[in-house]
Amino acid sequence: MVIRRLIAPNIDFSSLRRELKLPEQFTPAAQHEADQIAASGPALPAVDHTDIDFVTIDPPTSMDLDQAMCLQRRPGGGYRVFYAIADVSAFVAPGSALFIDTWGRGQTIYLPDGKVPLHPKVLSEGAASLLPDQVRPAVVWTIDLDSSGETTAVRVERATVRSRAQLNYPAVQAAVSTGSVADPIALLPEIGALLIERGLQRGAINLPIPSQEVVPVDGGWELILEAPAPVEDFNAQISLLTGMAAAKIMLDGGCGLLRTMPAPEPEAIANLKKAAQSLGIAWPDGTSAGRVIGSVNGNDPRGAAFLDHAAELMRGAGYAAFDGTPPTDTGHGGVGAAYAHVTAPLRRLADRFATESALAIFEGRAVPDWVRQSLPKLPQVMATTDHVAGAADRGAVDLTEAVLLADRVGEEFDAAVLDLDDKPGARKGTIAIDHPAVRAKCEGAGMVLGERLTVRLTEADPKQRKVLFTTAE
Repeated sequence: MVIRRLIAPNIDFSSLRRELKLPEQFTPAAQHEADQIAASGPALPAVDHTDIDFVTIDPPTSMDLDQAMCLQRRPGGGYRVFYAIADVSAFVAPGSALFIDTWGRGQTIYLPDGKVPLHPKVLSEGAASLLPDQVRPAVVWTIDLDSSGETTAVRVERATVRSRAQLNYPAVQAAVSTGSVADPIALLPEIGALLIERGLQRGAINLPIPSQEVVPVDGGWELILEAPAPVEDFNAQISLLTGMAAAKIMLDGGCGLLRTMPAPEPEAIANLKKAAQSLGIAWPDGTSAGRVIGSVNGNDPRGAAFLDHAAELMRGAGYAAFDGTPPTDTGHGGVGAAYAHVTAPLRRLADRFATESALAIFEGRAVPDWVRQSLPKLPQVMATTDHVAGAADRGAVDLTEAVLLADRVGEEFDAAVLDLDDKPGARKGTIAIDHPAVRAKCEGAGMVLGERLTVRLTEADPKQRKVLFTTAE
């Protein structure tokens, strides 16, 4: 659901594109290869799964559809998850101009005025996308679960698929509310809830923080603060389930690429417990951080401040490549298990290579040399492009906030204190104002974590993308 919104005038994001050195187009050779394979079509796998009623679920405007699912109840009890992933390797030949171009991009970068895609749109939003009523090559995961959601069997194979419908989160959430979810995903709330509970049992942490997004509207831009709908969490659980299955295959086979993150340090958990106590948030003895975090209302000022602190637990994410001896730390602290990125190859470079490793190992063949040679390079490439993607997200929001507030310097706003600088004598922190949906730095006395106060806008500079408030003393 959208919590708050405000429309901004027309904003030029081109300076942000230049600052981040985002490529404007693919090389002529890479674009030519993409156009050719899109026109001719790749060879389709011999395994035919077009009889499975796959559907996709994405944001309403998405065209780069990586995943399609079909969920079934097994006759003997439990569930069967069919998860089809766009087969990018069917379109991008190793060593080709397009192969090289994607290495320079790493992942799709999203900006309000348009994305900078990992692959040419003729593929990512056309021939390789799992669009409805189109026959496509895919990597299909078949995962069996028992009645508690525990994985009992996994299969991965190349297959030909055809999606039946392109669904979107708001419509599916509305259907869940009325009990009218389409048959292929009618079990999504049931399976999703089971998987969430299994995650909490193993120590997984999910931060339900509303996200700031800038979206285009007629005549300008809209800044929204949006909380994820429950169906988005359920959908994410299917992706996490698949990523854990892929990680296990690669670890058992001794070659692959994991998505890793250190488990929260005991000191970080202790600090979060102190924050919970100061904010009046209950933390019963023996309750995991994940369960407490999942119970907090992020729309409440104290809840928002707590979740802001909880974000400190989710630091240090990266990729770990291995060929032979697995890395020392194979886990992902947020997932609570070993995990790999394999479900978004149209938008993320790493997924293509992790998928190829898992496929080869499952089929009992050697991981291809072009994959093995690429694995050691991927962690740094992905770290670099993750930084760029984060800078693009934050830069777009910062610019929009500054434009929204540029003519309101001197005005006072009601705000909630999300964070405080813990340096001795410091009088700085982070606040969130209700309207527009802005988070910004604040200076001055009187700030108490999780409390509301009145602040005055002292700076809003679109050129520097900077907004600053002071406490209204």
